[in-house]
Amino acid sequence: MKKLVSLTLALTLGLSLAACGGGSGVSNTPAGNSQTPAAETTPAQTSETPAAEDVDVVVFAAASMEATLTQIAENYKEVAPNVNLIFTFDSSGTLKTQIEEGAVCDLFISAAQKQMNQLDAADTTGTNEGLDFVLSDTRIDFVENKVVLAVPDDNPKGIESFSDLATDKLELLCLGNDDVPVGAYSLQILDTLGIDISALESAGKITYASNVSEVANQVKEGAVDCGIIYATDAFTYELTVVDQAAADMCDQVIYPAAVLKCGGSEASQAAAQAFLDYLHTDESAIAVLEGVGFTVLQ
Repeated sequence: MKKLVSLTLALTLGLSLAACGGGSGVSNTPAGNSQTPAAETTPAQTSETPAAEDVDVVVFAAASMEATLTQIAENYKEVAPNVNLIFTFDSSGTLKTQIEEGAVCDLFISAAQKQMNQLDAADTTGTNEGLDFVLSDTRIDFVENKVVLAVPDDNPKGIESFSDLATDKLELLCLGNDDVPVGAYSLQILDTLGIDISALESAGKITYASNVSEVANQVKEGAVDCGIIYATDAFTYELTVVDQAAADMCDQVIYPAAVLKCGGSEASQAAAQAFLDYLHTDESAIAVLEGVGFTVLQ
């Protein structure tokens, strides 16, 4: 009887060890079905390299970067398959407010310095609002864009320049709100040209959008005579550009980027830094960005 119990225990222990071995990352394919005979297996094949743990990286980016970042993210899956990039695209002002109100964000890419400065305690321009969200030494000037005047297909009103916005050619112009970077640049352009925005509003010649993508969509659909957008959006939406803002008409359009302290975890912040490094150093990423009109700065 004792021998029978001992034999039963031994068999049970052996089966338990075999089950543990099957849960250690080794394929569950039966040995008889393996294409590689056990005798030919090399030490490198038997040693297990732990796969990188999956990590979610939350990226808040200006709406004008949606097409390029979405494309680059597909390529990045081959570089870091364990990284799940979760994008939110909107106006930089809206994104900044969401961050300030407690949203989780690992990487912030703004379409203007103002919104980044407001979140950066290291800001020296006097723009900071007492907020401290930017992780030290991660902020860079990422890309540059241009501000342009775009018209619908066939340009039915014959608008050819920013100066035409002060003439009878214009019936309806679409601009970004003043808390949207492209809206702020638009107001600078109009002011430089001496065009009274209040007079245009009183005449019902202005309609506003909450981000630059909405402006581009209205132009694309022919709902307005023209819109002030970025060169990259004109490319993405296949719009006709009739004028481009000169350097003395508005501020230089620089997109800063930084890893934030309000990220999901140290792992997600590290992964966000790796993705940011990739964006401005990898040749394929740079090609995508410059292919639509961005100039990569670093």
